[in-house]
Amino acid sequence: MDVMSAVQNRRAAKSFDPQHQMSAETRRVLLENAALAPSAYNIQHWRVVDVQDIELRKSIREVAWGQAQVTDASLLLVLCADLEAWQERPQRYWATAPQPVQDFLLPKLDEYYRGKPEVARDEAMRSLGILGMTVMLLAQDLGYDSCPMDGFDYAAVARLIRLPAHYAIGYMVAIGKGQDNAWERNRLPLQD
Repeated sequence: MDVMSAVQNRRAAKSFDPQHQMSAETRRVLLENAALAPSAYNIQHWRVVDVQDIELRKSIREVAWGQAQVTDASLLLVLCADLEAWQERPQRYWATAPQPVQDFLLPKLDEYYRGKPEVARDEAMRSLGILGMTVMLLAQDLGYDSCPMDGFDYAAVARLIRLPAHYAIGYMVAIGKGQDNAWERNRLPLQD
């Protein structure tokens, strides 16, 4: 599928075939390619929690307004951001860049983020937005439907997945074989 078709065909699936199992190879291809998404300063802030344990999914569903996507989708990803990634061995982000670029960027990175937790969070969340859209378009290309999800108790999910204190959840993405998801698309006119 080309990118234009993936964008045009992607929809937020509200129900999934709970019997469908995604192959390990498809999961690997999806996640490896999603990791090619751009990120601020190439920090790759994202930390993806691939929730495979069915009991954990049931617990997450309880704090997600009972939404069936959590348990019925073939894949449930909790997209998290490491808010301190900018200071964790930052030279690795530009290891292949020319030395003058590294010499310029490393001090700028520190100057940009140090003492500015809101900047670190905002940049990480923007990167998560790009990652999530990349995941959903890749899923569409691989013949899957997806649903970005933010209707859940973030603190409760963080506890359930044992999220480190310096991480933040951006949102979840459910991926699987959609069922009965043919609502008519509604978009504002372009001039709006």
